[in-house]
Formats: sequence, structure tokens, C-alpha cells
Amino acid sequence: MTGNDEGVVVYWRPMCPYCMKLRLRLRFSRLRYTEKNIWADPEAAAFVRSVADGNETVPTVTVAGTSMVNPSKGQVMSAVATHAPHLLTKGRP
Repeated sequence: MTGNDEGVVVYWRPMCPYCMKLRLRLRFSRLRYTEKNIWADPEAAAFVRSVADGNETVPTVTVAGTSMVNPSKGQVMSAVATHAPHLLTKGRP
């Protein structure tokens, strides 16, 4: 399994404060993305381990197939601007 080659995918798990923080910030960005709970999706967990040195470090985010482990909202938005600018909403603040 690989990350979505065209969109944004946020890999997370329940009770993870870093996941909660990033997911909340991304919700206010109006960026469209998919979420995958690694505790409910074994393939998602395997993917995260494949890009996080064997660990289930979350949040892990893919932007157009480019993986980032524990990124900030700014890093995600920068990656979107670089790798998938078509996903940015016009007129965003």
C-alpha cells in the first residue's frame, strides 16, 4: 500500500494529542483530505511503519505521494503548495 498519489491523507490514531492538534488545524484550513485510523486499518498501519522507520508514528501525512512524519500544519500546507497546488482552495485566507 502507498499513500494517495494525488491527494492528502492523514494517518492518525485515537488518543494521540499530536493527531488531534493537526487534524483540528487542518479542518480550519478548508483543505480536502482523507483520514485513516491506523488502529482500525491494518494496511494504513503498515504504510505508516514503512515510512516511519518501522514505527507507528502519527500523525503521518502524505501529500501527492510524498510522506511526512509528524508534520506541522505549515509543513503540510507547504507540501500541498509544492506537490498538489490544485488542492488549495481559491480565496483562502
